[in-house]
Amino acid sequence: MKIAFTQSAWRNWRKLPTDIQTHLKEKLLLYCQNSLNYAIKLTDSKIGDYRFRIGDYRIIFDIKKEKIIIVAVGHRKDIYK
Repeated sequence: MKIAFTQSAWRNWRKLPTDIQTHLKEKLLLYCQNSLNYAIKLTDSKIGDYRFRIGDYRIIFDIKKEKIIIVAVGHRKDIYK
């Protein structure tokens, strides 16, 4: 599957420390091979349909035509606000 970021998700990604970006990138690439095996369906789809939990960080995303569209990236305490 291909990965795409929304503009706001990309801005949030760029604000993260480099070591966190690296860790998230490694897990994201692993998860994308079998995305729905690791994804959790969100009950309130206002911000997205699914999420990946990677440590204290969350990646909120939608799946459209074999493409993962990341709509939000952030720490678990801030991501759902």
